[in-house]
Amino acid sequence: MKQMTLIAFVGALFVFASGPVMAADPIATLRGAALDIQPKAPMMTRQVNTDIREVRIYPEQPPTIPHKIRGYQIDLKTNKCLSCHSRTAIGVSQAPMVSITHFMDRDAQVLAAVTPRRYFCTQCHVPQHVNKPLVENQFIDADALLKK
Repeated sequence: MKQMTLIAFVGALFVFASGPVMAADPIATLRGAALDIQPKAPMMTRQVNTDIREVRIYPEQPPTIPHKIRGYQIDLKTNKCLSCHSRTAIGVSQAPMVSITHFMDRDAQVLAAVTPRRYFCTQCHVPQHVNKPLVENQFIDADALLKK
C-alpha cells in the first residue's frame, strides 16, 4: 500500500514539474488563432433583410427574424415586435401572427395576451447574417432522412 502511494506521488510530482503540455505548433481554432491570442474581431457581415421566411430545419424550431431589428425596444413595458406581429396588428402589417403557443401559460391555458414567458422575442428568435459556414456542414434535414 505504501509503495503504491509513493508511486502515485512520484507520478504526480513528475506531471506537475514538467509544466503544461505544449504542442509543437499552436493549434489553430475556428477563431483563427491559438487560444492564448486575442485576435481582432472580424467585421460584421450584412444582415438579412428580405422579409422572406426561411425553411425550418426541425419541428418546433423558432423561426428566424427575416428583417433588421436594430433599435427595437423589447423590455417590460414595450415590445416593438408586437406592433406588427400581435393578433390585432396583422391585418394592417401583413406580418405573421405570433404562434398560439405564445398565448399559453405553464399550464397550457390560453390567455388573451402574450404570456410573460414568451414576451421577450429575442430569447428564441434571432436575425440572420450573410456568412459562409465556419465548418463543412453535413446536416441532413428530417424530410431528407425519411426519404432515405
